[in-house]
Amino acid sequence: MSGIKKISIVGGGLAGSEAAWFLGRVADPTKYRVVLYEQRPVKRTPVHRTANLAELVCSNSLKAESLYTPSGILKIEMSSLGSVVLKAAQEARVPGGKSLVVDRDAFSEKVSQLISSLASVEIIREEIKEIPDPPVIIATGPLTGGRFAESLRELLGEDFLYYYDAVAPIVDAESIDYSRTFWGSRYSDAKDYLNCPMTYDEYRAFVEALLQAEKIPLEAPDKELQFFESCLPVEEMARRGFDTLAYGPMRPVGLKVPEGTYAVVQLRREDLPGKAFSLVGFQTRLKWREQERVFRMIPCLREAEFLRYGVVHRNTYVLGPKVLERDLKIKTTSDLIFLSGQITGVEGYMESAMTGMVAARSLWRRLEGMEPLSLPPLTMSGALLDYVSSSDPLKFVPMNANFGLLPQVTPRELEGCSVEELSGFVIKVAKRYGVPLERLAFGEFFEEAGKVLSLLKKKKRFSKRERRILKSIRALKKLKSFLETTLDSQNPRFLF
Repeated sequence: MSGIKKISIVGGGLAGSEAAWFLGRVADPTKYRVVLYEQRPVKRTPVHRTANLAELVCSNSLKAESLYTPSGILKIEMSSLGSVVLKAAQEARVPGGKSLVVDRDAFSEKVSQLISSLASVEIIREEIKEIPDPPVIIATGPLTGGRFAESLRELLGEDFLYYYDAVAPIVDAESIDYSRTFWGSRYSDAKDYLNCPMTYDEYRAFVEALLQAEKIPLEAPDKELQFFESCLPVEEMARRGFDTLAYGPMRPVGLKVPEGTYAVVQLRREDLPGKAFSLVGFQTRLKWREQERVFRMIPCLREAEFLRYGVVHRNTYVLGPKVLERDLKIKTTSDLIFLSGQITGVEGYMESAMTGMVAARSLWRRLEGMEPLSLPPLTMSGALLDYVSSSDPLKFVPMNANFGLLPQVTPRELEGCSVEELSGFVIKVAKRYGVPLERLAFGEFFEEAGKVLSLLKKKKRFSKRERRILKSIRALKKLKSFLETTLDSQNPRFLF
């Protein structure tokens, strides 16, 4: 092994798996040895159930695929770079309306299988307590703790930030009262969700019970707790107002609900056969016996058997703008040490996986004497990298993909933009991604995009929907140009 450089990846979650997938295929085994360290099952965490790589802890939804959405654009960007997460997700998908929803066990098993198949990647099941010698990618996730966290804190010279996150319960399909439910998806004819309507009186009693239920105590007083606003515990939403849930995850809109319905609880398949269902938007920190008592007040769950209870956990992240370069290298050292995953300050499965892809390519380029990776800032990936590395440190909070990260489009930016060329580009990416074009709302999007582009020089004010379409078009244009001119198209291993 003399003369062979070791590349370490610490953490086998979504980001670590993406890093291993790329480096394991591009690195010359006569020059490099890629080692992926994962502590499970030697040391378990409070929220993981298996020893699989890329285990999904919270929801089994990877969000929307439509080109109209920021998460859809992010998926196209990741697909164009050969994401292993999306490759596995397509093979493990279950019905989930307009979202990419997966059987979480089949998904993590597929990722594990793909990474394990790489002869150049060695997976070592061991708890790492100190940062390995560089080059190294740290992908230890939001549950980073113990001696390793102290080692990282010393390197960064900054204290960690944190917020609390929660997980929704899962129930046995055989224990659901289907006579109190109907199948349907919001704003769609698909029948991918099991819906349980509630009357006003049932909803009122449920909210009152939520507010009175015992919660698992956390380190900080309730009034000082910091939660991620896009993933609030159900009891926290109830605390903010009587109708918060009815206008949130329990909103009775976009569905053909029975007369007298005031709110709707949606249940989502956890696996393809439909043996288990999760309560959508019902992440919680209630004590387990209270979860049984309160959630069994939902009409279809009177006799529910809980396969997994909701839990709360503390998520750690770094103050990115102070400690990270744009390619995710740590600023406080000249060594090749990179961060990836939720610990960087991104929020969401796909966002975390994207940082693993970036960190791996960034490390590789520096090892090979190339310029640091610079994804276009007007793509969704590039905008997230800009946010975690150069936003205002005083206002820094975890961020997921959203159109607010992208500036408004000017007519000059889209001069000469060809809808035909962009649609052809998306077709190629979708084929590699393995996703049917209808999942991307492909036809509708590009038809509407053509109309919006034709008005670009004539119209001064655009609707919110039109502005989003323009941002999506620009992101696709920038991505296409980047792939054609920046990366080494003569080396497909580097790209894909």
